[in-house]
Amino acid sequence: MVIWFVLINTSPTDEHMVYNQLCRMDEIEYVYPLFGEWDLIIKLVADSDMILEKVIIEKIKTIKGVLAVKTLTGRFH
Repeated sequence: MVIWFVLINTSPTDEHMVYNQLCRMDEIEYVYPLFGEWDLIIKLVADSDMILEKVIIEKIKTIKGVLAVKTLTGRFH
């Protein structure tokens, strides 16, 4: 199992819309709002890094209002 935590910056007027779209994605286990440099943090879970890379590139980065992402990875053995 692969777990990635992803920090997301959004445009100020799109934070709620981005949050709602992220909540509907099957690969995302948690979405939390933040205060400070980043607007949201999500927890992605899948069987491989390749699946999560695809989610970031094809789903998350294409959401209107997503300005930047920073990915932190981890694994359970």
